[in-house]
Amino acid sequence: MNDEEYMNIALQEAEMALKEEEVPVGAIIVLDNKIIGKGHNTRQKTHDITNHAELIALREAGKTIGDWRLNEATIYITMSPCTMCAAAIKDSRIKRIVIGAVNQDIKTKEIVDLIFEINNEKTKKNITIGVLKNESLQLLQTFFKKQRKK
Repeated sequence: MNDEEYMNIALQEAEMALKEEEVPVGAIIVLDNKIIGKGHNTRQKTHDITNHAELIALREAGKTIGDWRLNEATIYITMSPCTMCAAAIKDSRIKRIVIGAVNQDIKTKEIVDLIFEINNEKTKKNITIGVLKNESLQLLQTFFKKQRKK
């Protein structure tokens, strides 16, 4: 499978979040061409601030392989991660990060850039941004339009 095919699976997770009236973010973790973890936001439903798509996927991946170190894995996320998730992704030692859309909040972007050291040439090659960006943005726009009507 390629990046777009994997991101489509992450988008399916985001669509599940949308149906549950959660912010539609999805994430999957792939190792050796197998999905070892996936998740979507559930913090409203569970009343748990840490139930972000990325953290749920990281937890599942760790249980799947029996290790928190995901050195050779790739994470696909429909939206750039918050600082909490970015730090967890970095600490998990994930090899590659693929992001759909980027949060345009400048402060968030600067913090995520700092955590992932996007400007570091060694790290830059391990981050791909913009895979199925429009599809990711469409889900977010749908969610926030619905929220404004409430």
